[in-house]
Amino acid sequence: MNSNVQSLKTFLGSAARLALVEVAGTKGSTPREKGAFMLVSPAAIFGTIGGGQLEYMAIDRARQMLISPLEGEMAAKRPEGVLAGGTARGSSTAATTPPGGFAATLPSRGRGTRIEVDEICATLDVPLGPEIGQCCGGRVEVLIRLVDAALAAELVAAAEAEEAHLPHVYIFGGGHVGQALASTVALLPVHGVVIETRAEALEGMPETVETRLTPMPEAEVRAAPAGTAFAILTHDHALDFLIVAEALRRGDAAYVGMIGSKTKKATFRNWFLKSADGTEAEFGGLVSPIGGDAVKDKRPQVIAALAAAEIMTALVVHRAASSSDRPHDRVMASLDLRRG
Repeated sequence: MNSNVQSLKTFLGSAARLALVEVAGTKGSTPREKGAFMLVSPAAIFGTIGGGQLEYMAIDRARQMLISPLEGEMAAKRPEGVLAGGTARGSSTAATTPPGGFAATLPSRGRGTRIEVDEICATLDVPLGPEIGQCCGGRVEVLIRLVDAALAAELVAAAEAEEAHLPHVYIFGGGHVGQALASTVALLPVHGVVIETRAEALEGMPETVETRLTPMPEAEVRAAPAGTAFAILTHDHALDFLIVAEALRRGDAAYVGMIGSKTKKATFRNWFLKSADGTEAEFGGLVSPIGGDAVKDKRPQVIAALAAAEIMTALVVHRAASSSDRPHDRVMASLDLRRG
């Protein structure tokens, strides 16, 4: 299983010089929140601060700084005509880019854009208006820093802490819908786990999703962390019922969803209440069919997309409801990346 932390470590080791681009402050409507960040090398990027001309501008500025601390300062100041006080004289042509770097064709920076530069740090204060081809209407302060060993270690530690707090999504069943859902979940900020009784059904799963082969998948439910989302879509209805019953009894799941029809849900309810000692209150926590029934399309990829949106909504709602008991929110947002 490949994780975001491993990807971060790989990128940090991919180039001799890197720059960290962080959203340090926001006002009004902006593409990303404070704490969002990306890493920039001469040839690649890791992460995003929201895309668009703001991101192109930040990448261009970061790559100017990567030439060398002194050259970066000179290159960053010349294109904008930055004064000693750090105020830009207005628009100019795009700056030169290091060999092998990213050459962004930028429009006028626009009135009100402020750029401050020193040897290892630059701050962009950018209004998101028509002058730069964006219409968000807000304002973003972007901090750009050269990455040294201490900052790299801090980024890894923060990513590890954030990963440890990711919500879990347990997918029971690796059939067509399970495969599609696993591929969708692999793109989300969650810890995805696919659980199967058949080894061949786990083949081809995304490398960022954990896989577990077990003859008793219902036992995995009991060991799952609080706040887990359970998506049950095995090849066996009786097995589905056992897993769903375990998940509903926990009482602390963020989401319990079962694939199937209204008839299957009614059959499960009858069994759950009469044979599994379940209650109506517990049964009320079941979502079935997963993804809802508003879209009449049973293709696995469509079901997976609808279910993933449903699961993420449930996870956000559950986290908000329990946030008063858990001080951790967004680790990167709490990092003081201005230190140093």
